[in-house]
Amino acid sequence: MPALLRSIGPLIAAVLAVAAGHASAQAYPAKPVRMVIPFVPGGNTDIIGRIFAPKMGEFLGQQIIVDNRGGAGGTIGTDFASRQAPDGYTIIMVSAGHTINPAMIRKLPYDSVKDFAPIGVIADVPTAFVVHPSLPVKNLKEFLAIAKARPGEIFYSTAGRGTVGHLSAELLNAMARVRLTAVHYRGSGQSMVDLVAGQVQMQFPSMPAAVPHVASGKLRMIAQTGKKRSPAAPRVPTMEEQGLKGFVVSSGFAMFAPAGTPRPIIEKVNAALVRALKDPVVSKTLIDRGAEPVASTPEEHDAFNKAEIAKWIKVAREAGIEPQ
Repeated sequence: MPALLRSIGPLIAAVLAVAAGHASAQAYPAKPVRMVIPFVPGGNTDIIGRIFAPKMGEFLGQQIIVDNRGGAGGTIGTDFASRQAPDGYTIIMVSAGHTINPAMIRKLPYDSVKDFAPIGVIADVPTAFVVHPSLPVKNLKEFLAIAKARPGEIFYSTAGRGTVGHLSAELLNAMARVRLTAVHYRGSGQSMVDLVAGQVQMQFPSMPAAVPHVASGKLRMIAQTGKKRSPAAPRVPTMEEQGLKGFVVSSGFAMFAPAGTPRPIIEKVNAALVRALKDPVVSKTLIDRGAEPVASTPEEHDAFNKAEIAKWIKVAREAGIEPQ
């Protein structure tokens, strides 16, 4: 009999753990849920998060409390979230930096895949390919012709090393076999100011940042990097439409929970998130801000996260960018 108990003991423990998990999920949420945003207030991640959080909390049945923990390119808040109890009461909203950081930071304090349970991709903020009007190009073909004729002579500004704008240009270098020169700034503000002033010739900014300058004639948008055209620039073709197949850059905003969070809780949070993103007012507000609601499943989010991490590691390696 003792031998039998020893053999079935682990099975009984596993069954009891599953039962406890289901009971916990049924009672969830019994208190407010903290949503960590690993950036200071006022940025894209914070703005988008605060747009859908109230409605998501309404559907979840508890308030969503935003907890800004900025610093170190989002890694401080992300590390904090990864160490919280996997009970559904701490979730985190991340930006594209979550998938880029493994390529740029040698020793992250967490594993960007193993330490998190995917909940869903929230929204995509498309990236624009803009040039200063002094550069006599109106489409990708004309730009590449000049770039190939003048290797290293076309300068692009970025909001900093390892940002979406930086690696987008490096992806273009690799795929089109051109050599563009980076000029890094500490933030998007001054990088855009110098582009508008003609100090640099091009940039890959977010669509919301680009559209006002394009509308005023201060910049020219020659392409966009999404899989499809953004409603913010319906007449501008994508990079793929202009012949550069596979050039797709997604600034995906997404939600995770700490690894080990029970699946029933993940499903409840995902359901509330999807309902919030499909709410007409929330959806319109996001679109007006230049963000396109996605509302994916946890499985789709998991695949997206892994594919984006692999892509940016490959881009950085091919560009000779060493993680720091």
